[in-house]
Amino acid sequence: MKLTNEKNHEYRFGTHGPKYLTQDGPAIDMGVVVITAGEEHPCHKHIKQEESFYVLEGECAVYIDGERVVIKKGDYLQCEPGEAHMFINESEASFKSVFIKSPYFEEKDSVYIDWKPGLEFKKEEK
Repeated sequence: MKLTNEKNHEYRFGTHGPKYLTQDGPAIDMGVVVITAGEEHPCHKHIKQEESFYVLEGECAVYIDGERVVIKKGDYLQCEPGEAHMFINESEASFKSVFIKSPYFEEKDSVYIDWKPGLEFKKEEK
């Protein structure tokens, strides 16, 4: 058993970014992420892991393989392994979501991609 509380963990950037509640498996990585108004989280993909998001507060534009999708409170988004995803909070309020990466891997599974909206999304980047 593992029991923890969000207040016992820190956001990567002090008041925002990802905050892992568990990052050592055995089956998943899980945490919360806050993306402030106007902030972006760069385009990336996971080679072996799927990553899922359940929105707690606000809304955010997410680009999945270059396609824009807006997620808001109560929505669930699942990104399959290999699907590139980028978050841009275009609203005037912070966005907060639970994230789960599964299955758990000790080695880093994120690959960052040099892509932004307005550029062509090339399938080989996927």
